[in-house]
Amino acid sequence: MEIKSRVPGKIVRFEKQVGDSVEVKDVLIVMEAMKMKQLVPSPVAGVVKEYKVQPGDRVSAGQVIAVVE
Repeated sequence: MEIKSRVPGKIVRFEKQVGDSVEVKDVLIVMEAMKMKQLVPSPVAGVVKEYKVQPGDRVSAGQVIAVVE
């Protein structure tokens, strides 16, 4: 499943690494948006397959930022 950014912002760090197992609501990415930390949770249980961004990248709303299968 592709995970998209809900808001424009900057990627701060990854909380899970590629290959890690995740459960629903596990935090994948910490973003900064509107000068506040935004947590990006996994909507599904599975394995982190890929990040489409890197820490420091700016993203727009609706941009695919991760893939969990």
